[in-house]
Amino acid sequence: MHVLEILAEARIEEAMRAGEFDNLPGAGRPLELDDDSLVAPDLRIAYRMLKNAGFVPPEVEARREVMELHALLATLDDEGARRRAVAKLALLQARLERSGGSRALRNSAYYGKLLDRLGG
Repeated sequence: MHVLEILAEARIEEAMRAGEFDNLPGAGRPLELDDDSLVAPDLRIAYRMLKNAGFVPPEVEARREVMELHALLATLDDEGARRRAVAKLALLQARLERSGGSRALRNSAYYGKLLDRLGG
């Protein structure tokens, strides 16, 4: 974990203990997740159309599948099934790496905790 991430996490936990997040405007209501300001302007319309049709970009689908495989690996006892899941996970991660989509996941605190738990 990077020093800034550690500091940010510590400050957030401190603020939570102090109750600074209590009674915030919008508390208890769903987040507005339709903000597409981080999507390149030339892709926004296409992504919106795909989303409205029930589809997601391939890299988002691949990330979802990676997370599902990580959860599955934590529960598998059968060595053959585990090996197949690990192989599929490696393939998905290679595809994400090639597209540049796995850097953020690999640099996240979640990824490190996941590797620790899986013994990787």
